[in-house]
Amino acid sequence: MSRFANRRVLSTFAAGILTVNVIAVAVAPADAATPSYAAATATAATTTSNVKDVCGTPKPGFDRCFAEIRTDVHEPAHISRATGTAGKPATAAAAPVGFGPADLHSAYNLPMTGGANQTVAIVDAGDDPQAEADLAVYRSTYGLPACTTANGCFHKVNERGAASPLPADQNWGVEIALDLDMVSAACPQCEILLVETDQASGVDLGTSVNTAVKLGATEVSNSYGATESSDTPADAAYYSHPGVAITASSGDRGYGIPNEPAVFSSVISVGGTSLTKAANTRGWSETAWNGAASGCSAWVDKPAWQTDPNCPGRMVADVSADADPNTGPAVYLTDYGAPGWIVVGGTSASSPFIAGVIALAGNPAKYPNASTLYAPSAQAGLNDVVGGSNAPSTVCGGDYQCNAVVGYDGPTGMGSPNGLSAF
Repeated sequence: MSRFANRRVLSTFAAGILTVNVIAVAVAPADAATPSYAAATATAATTTSNVKDVCGTPKPGFDRCFAEIRTDVHEPAHISRATGTAGKPATAAAAPVGFGPADLHSAYNLPMTGGANQTVAIVDAGDDPQAEADLAVYRSTYGLPACTTANGCFHKVNERGAASPLPADQNWGVEIALDLDMVSAACPQCEILLVETDQASGVDLGTSVNTAVKLGATEVSNSYGATESSDTPADAAYYSHPGVAITASSGDRGYGIPNEPAVFSSVISVGGTSLTKAANTRGWSETAWNGAASGCSAWVDKPAWQTDPNCPGRMVADVSADADPNTGPAVYLTDYGAPGWIVVGGTSASSPFIAGVIALAGNPAKYPNASTLYAPSAQAGLNDVVGGSNAPSTVCGGDYQCNAVVGYDGPTGMGSPNGLSAF
């Protein structure tokens, strides 16, 4: 049991003074202070009227996916789009609504080549029978190389690692399409392994991570989670695979109790930003997305490489990328009402993208944990995201746990990719 297991701190910020009311005392640094979990979770405005959750509230012992779908964007499949080149559709007019690979590579200063010897695995619940066909449409639209079972680039297995039988549909089709497309956008030359679990239980999902590693994955992305609890320490073993980079979405409910698996110290916890084009040197602007989850663990001890002052446990997140559905990527799939293009966000988009960036750099062994991203040498390779919050000011004040500030902060971690030097 963590020495922080009983820590529950309610805080208020007023006139620049932090007042702390300790409900249950635990062994923690005397100066540790944590803004209110309950208030932040209850009042943070993390979504807008044109956005909805892909996955609903899970039953006990189960996880939910963190994809957020725009309800005001759907382009039917019959719209003709010519095949593009170098990550772009043939013409600007042919581009689907939402960011494509070329946009994301421009925003994050990434090369279009690399990662040919890497296999990025994504773990999702249930089968999407159209996954490979939909991926082919996405990749051909943007001029990316084909990634199919036939050419050995795409692999789909069940949680035991077999190509059949595949599990029943668990209504995660949008999540699966998002994951496949984001890995493709980040690393067009990477192989992709889709591991489909029987159900969305913590055991099934964790078992599938083990399966992905056994099958040779060099990076594993997990775009799902459940609120940490007393069971959290026992679940950590599924996500510890030295030599393989494990990423996990921080979540999409703003500041609050952190989610597992993102909270595990062996995992690269991926937060989220709002990404927009801008008339500046970079050509892009980023702030914290208000839905990007952050939080201070009550069950996982603080790793030595994390030194933020107001959280005595593991702090989420470590790094970030675009996750705001209103500035989100284009995704193609068949089973969302009618075939076509949609725009999807959530940290379900940023986790597979960061996994793809790590694969693009080709150094997964650097990531038994996220410590590499905290090294001073990594800072030039990260965009320090400043501005934006994932909790009301009445709850969080100016604390870094809820606000994107200079240096480390909870919603965006150490920042977003600026080239590959940090990776």
